[in-house]
Amino acid sequence: MSAQQPHVSDLLRIHGFTALEPGPRLIVLGGVHGDETCGTAGIERTLAELDGGALQLLRGQLTLVPVANPLARRLMRREGERNLNRLFKPTPAGEAPADYEARITNLLCPLLERHDVLLDLHSFQSAGEAFAMIGPRDNAGTLEPFARAFEEGQLALHMGTPRVVEGWLEIYAAGLAQRAGGRPADEAALAFGWGTNEYMRSRGGYGVTLECGQHEDPAAPEVAHRAIHAALRLLGMVAPDPHAKPPATPSLLRLVSVTDRDDEDDQFVREWATFDPVAKGEPIGVRADGSVLAADRDGFIVFPNAQALPGAEWFYFAVESDRDLRRPALP
Repeated sequence: MSAQQPHVSDLLRIHGFTALEPGPRLIVLGGVHGDETCGTAGIERTLAELDGGALQLLRGQLTLVPVANPLARRLMRREGERNLNRLFKPTPAGEAPADYEARITNLLCPLLERHDVLLDLHSFQSAGEAFAMIGPRDNAGTLEPFARAFEEGQLALHMGTPRVVEGWLEIYAAGLAQRAGGRPADEAALAFGWGTNEYMRSRGGYGVTLECGQHEDPAAPEVAHRAIHAALRLLGMVAPDPHAKPPATPSLLRLVSVTDRDDEDDQFVREWATFDPVAKGEPIGVRADGSVLAADRDGFIVFPNAQALPGAEWFYFAVESDRDLRRPALP
């Protein structure tokens, strides 16, 4: 596709709104994966409200990207030529973009850099409730140094989901090491784990990925739409809602492991949904050789994928976190 003339529907559509009063700069992405349409629906509805005057931007800048991966959307599949939410870094100077997604990334990266806050709207394949994903706690480490964890946690709290999940990049790195026989992943391999939020944090901003529900869930577009409004209110970019209630405290989970599907004959013992609880010792799946894969502790299944290809992530495992999003971390 990258060597052909672009189809008109493969062009990136970006909508920008700037208030007369200065304020935060928020960018909202939908359709990073082509078969995830709820974010697009939520953004299009918000666009109509802004254009029609039902919603007024009072301060700051708002950028809305209804379909961040137009090729994948036209094909109505997760990817165009590869996963846009991996290797989300600009192509090095002097090199040609390797594929369509690299060209899109080269457009989106400078756009994200001009903003303070990112809301990235997604959905998932298995059954399950909506949830928000956040990055690391404040740290000065080498994997993902960060200093805005409290602000990011506040944004996650206001998404209105019953759960928030932390720990993505750390577990991605652990998965790479696991596949390499315990050897730490090199920088190039880790870079493939970078998505939109990781890039946003690396540029001094912060971001939340909102998983609005299962792909076909009719409630998912409403989850996306509510989240956009909640983010705008939290940042003081639109008028407050006098009837809004304080957000309920969601449960917080921490990803602790990822398990790959080794063989196409590896099978789950039942149809799992994201956040299904699992007790220590409970069977989760059966390997092709007949060995039973059981939980090594109490926890929760996350992103089970019965159609995963051999060598790809089969499911993630999470446990309850001790993090408190309502309070800044102690120095």
